[in-house]
Formats: sequence, structure tokens, C-alpha cells
Amino acid sequence: MAVHPTAIIDPGVTIGRQTAIWDHVHIRHSTHIGEECIIGEKTYIAYDVVVGDRVKINAFVYICTGVTIERGVMIAAGTVFTNDRFPRATTADFRQLLPSEPDEDTLRTRVREGATIGAQATIAGGITIGRFAMIGMGSVVTHDVPDFVLVIGNPARPAGYVCSCGRPLYPNGERLTQGDVQTDCAACGARFSIRGLRVAELARQLR
Repeated sequence: MAVHPTAIIDPGVTIGRQTAIWDHVHIRHSTHIGEECIIGEKTYIAYDVVVGDRVKINAFVYICTGVTIERGVMIAAGTVFTNDRFPRATTADFRQLLPSEPDEDTLRTRVREGATIGAQATIAGGITIGRFAMIGMGSVVTHDVPDFVLVIGNPARPAGYVCSCGRPLYPNGERLTQGDVQTDCAACGARFSIRGLRVAELARQLR
């Protein structure tokens, strides 16, 4: 484990072996960081966040309470997670500042294993980003993203399929398809079954 001297690690944080935490990172209490992770400079990770093994979190990322990140995820620079269903700073009469602690309206978000989130994406609370899904840079994600699906835009919409190796899949030469098809990744040989936005990896051939 390597922690830069300017990083702030609250009591109660657990950090796995061979994880690197760069300068001016702040990790709040009760968060778990897995093994062999990289936490980029000036990133903020709130309390009770769970980060799996071999996760890459680039610089200037904001991860709020209620987020679970599974193994092998990449989160590019400037990504922001949100979790508040009814965001307000004060009570309606302005007499009291509302607390920041989670409550019954705090939304939970899960990023499944192998997914990639592009630079400066914004992730709404209460959603799941599927296995090996890919979020285009600058996208605003407001709904669940299926496994192996690429989404782009604001709001983010499906724009294609991606292999677990990260390369695009083009079943029948198309970016998206409605019928039942099988297709191979031209880069790594993995075979997929695709039906609309339901994608499953069937087999992998070494190349």
C-alpha cells in the first residue's frame, strides 16, 4: 500500500494491499478500498463506499455515500456520482441547514465488474451500471445500463455494444440490433449472444 503524504484517510477506512492513493485524495470513514487499486489525485470518496479489487479511479472523481464499485472498474477523470433524491440545502423556511448524513431518501448505486465510466460523466443515484458496460465521456446517466452496452449523451442512451476487452461489437455490421444474433469480437475472439439490449458472453477463444 502506498499513500501520498498529502492524502487524508479518515479513521475506520480499510485499504487493500498494493493499492496506491495519490496526492490530496480524501477518503471518509468506514469506506473499504480493495487490493491493487489506484486512487487518482484530488479524488473524494465519501463514507461507507465500497470499492472492489483492481479498480482504477482517476483524478478529480467525486464518489458519494451509497456507491458500490465492483472489481475491475475504471472511472475516468472528473466523474461525479450523486445520491440525493430531493436535494435541498435548508428547510423550506430557511431556518435550518439540512444534515448531510444519509437517510431514507439516499439513493444507492452499483457499478458492476469490468465497467468503464468515461471522463466527466455524471451518474444519477439509484441506478446500476452493468458488467463491462461503457459510459461515454461527458454522459449524464439517469437509468440502468445493461451489461456490455455503450451509452452516450445527455441523457445517456444506448449507442452500441462493447466486448469485455473494451473493443466495440458490430453484430451484422450494425451498432444496435433488435433481433437474436451471435457475434465475435474481432480483437479477442469472445463470442456473444445479443438480443436488443440483452447481451451475454458465450465463450472466449484465445488469439
